[in-house]
Amino acid sequence: MNKDLTVGKPSSVLWKFCLPLFGSIIFQQLYNLADSFVAGKFAGENALAAVGNSYEVTLIFIAFAFGCNMGCSIVTSRLFGAKKYGEMKTAVYTALIAGGVVCAALMIAGLTFTADLLHLINTPGNIFSDSELYLKIYIWGLPFIFLMISSISNIAVDVLFVTALSHIFTRGVDGVAWATFLCQGVSCILAVIFVFRRLKKIRFQGNVPVFSWNMLKRIAVIAGYSAAVKLNNLVITS
Repeated sequence: MNKDLTVGKPSSVLWKFCLPLFGSIIFQQLYNLADSFVAGKFAGENALAAVGNSYEVTLIFIAFAFGCNMGCSIVTSRLFGAKKYGEMKTAVYTALIAGGVVCAALMIAGLTFTADLLHLINTPGNIFSDSELYLKIYIWGLPFIFLMISSISNIAVDVLFVTALSHIFTRGVDGVAWATFLCQGVSCILAVIFVFRRLKKIRFQGNVPVFSWNMLKRIAVIAGYSAAVKLNNLVITS
C-alpha cells in the first residue's frame, strides 16, 4: 500500500517523511568513511590519502545525483498529492530516462577527464595513480542508488576485498572501490524493482506517456537549483 502523506497530522507525517531522509544522509556518508577506514587500516597511508583526495571530485557527482533525486521527488509528490496518477507515472518515467542520459554523460566526462580533475585539485604525485584508479571505478558505479543495507554491507565487503582477496585487488584502493561498486549495484537493482512494483499498485485508466518534455522542464528546474545548493553545502562542510 502506498502512503498518502497529505492525510493525517502534519507534524507526525513530516517526521515520518524526514527521519528516513536523515538516515539516508548518515548512511550515505558511511561509504566514504568505510572506504577510508579500510584503506588506511589494511592498504596503507597512500591508499587512505587517495580515497580522501578522490572525495573532492565525487562531491560533483553527489551534487548531480541529489539534484536529480530532489527534482523527481518534488514533482512526483505534488502530482501524487493532487491524485494526478497518470502524470505522476509520466514524471517517474521521464526522470528515469533523463537520469540515464545525464548519468551516461557524467560517466563519459568523468572517465575522459579523470586525470585533469585530479590535476585541478593539485593531487600529489605519490597518490595520483591510486586516486585515478579509485575514481574511475567509482564513476562506473554512478547509475547505482545508495541505500542503508548496501552502506552497511559495504564495510564488510571492503574488508573482504582488501584482506582475504588481497591477491586479486593488489593496490588496496581498487578493492574498496569495487566493494562500493558491488554493494551499490545490488541496491540499485532492488530499488528499481521496488519502485516499479509500487507504481504497478497505483491504478490508472488510460495510456501513460513514458516521456514528457514539459515534465522534464519542471524536474530540471528544481534539480538544477537543488544540485547547486547541495554542491555549495558540500564544499563548505568539506
